[in-house]
Amino acid sequence: MAQRFVVEADGGSRGNPGPAGYGAVVLDPTTGEALAEAAEYIGTATNNVAEYKGLIAGLKAARDLDPEARVQVRMDSKLVVEQMSGRWKIKHPDMKPLAAEAKAVFPPGRVTYEWIPRERNKHADRLANEAMDAGRLGRRWEPGASGAALAAGPGSRAGSPSAAGTATATLPSARAEAAAEAGSAGAAEPKAPPVGWAAPADLGAPTTFVLLRHGETALTPQKRFSGSGGGDPELSPAGRRQAEAAAAALAARGTIQAVVSSPLRRCQETAGAVAARLGLEVRVDDGLRETDFGAWEGLTFAEVKERYPEDLDAWLSSSKAAPTGGGESFATVARRTALTRDKLLARYAGRTVLLVTHVTPVKTLVRLALGAPPESLFRMELSAASLSAVAYYADGNASLRLLNDTSHLR
Repeated sequence: MAQRFVVEADGGSRGNPGPAGYGAVVLDPTTGEALAEAAEYIGTATNNVAEYKGLIAGLKAARDLDPEARVQVRMDSKLVVEQMSGRWKIKHPDMKPLAAEAKAVFPPGRVTYEWIPRERNKHADRLANEAMDAGRLGRRWEPGASGAALAAGPGSRAGSPSAAGTATATLPSARAEAAAEAGSAGAAEPKAPPVGWAAPADLGAPTTFVLLRHGETALTPQKRFSGSGGGDPELSPAGRRQAEAAAAALAARGTIQAVVSSPLRRCQETAGAVAARLGLEVRVDDGLRETDFGAWEGLTFAEVKERYPEDLDAWLSSSKAAPTGGGESFATVARRTALTRDKLLARYAGRTVLLVTHVTPVKTLVRLALGAPPESLFRMELSAASLSAVAYYADGNASLRLLNDTSHLR
């Protein structure tokens, strides 16, 4: 039976026309798992050309996975969606050959199109920006590289912005935490350690993630939902003091070798305070962002219970239930977090890395390390600017070293 895929694609130009690039991701429509990514810097072009090229790359990536597949394309370009759906005429001479190329990837009737708002197209948008960032440095986007981990420099052919071919990555299956309900991310999960387990000497140094929740914002003491779908609050004065206290404590330990942050402002401010003390740069990874709480953003638990009682009950009962208004379920966040974890483990093997992130990603990393069920997320306390730590060994085992340490704040 032919598979079904979702393709999300985007393109952009910094100048329109100007330096341009595109990104596309192929998703499993049931689990939301990312199956393949594609991105490329294309030189000087318009937004529309970049968007069409992103569409073509996404369709080709889906065809590579299954030539018989049926595909739903989601894009925030009204122009491309309406033209490819046949509702708008294609008048611009630059668009006609691109539209024809896109139509030729799959036989007629196998691809449908849906417009989505920009905020729901973040994955493809991120890939497009990574490709443009790579092109600005005279390099080529490298698959699996959030924050533009790039291939060889300008001296090599692969590093040239005009190097032929689109960089495409088929991602490892996390078996997508269908699994999240059972507390497992399939093959990507650390194995449960046997009774009496101790790390064998020949495994080498573990990769250690030191997990720092950001400092307080104005919303934190009020216990309001504050995710990635609402405003992007800055640290409060108390939060800035907490960030400095965490920075001093981590500098005293002297073990941190890299700093990676969520893209949200409160995390980047916290990470910046630590990185300044340590003399390190901050790398941003979108996979570390907080849950999108939809219509609950900015509300207290009591306010959500009053306004959306049935949705809240469902959310508390199942990790697959999403907040009202298009928010993310904990199962979705778990898949994203597991993929980000695996990518960072590969990048920083054997090193100690500070991840500055939010309540849900920290709790999820702890939960996955322990092999605990999804409901364990509601049974962990995680204070603002607290430290936790998980060590990952080469044989797939994980060890929780620290949870919710706030001693540096006293």
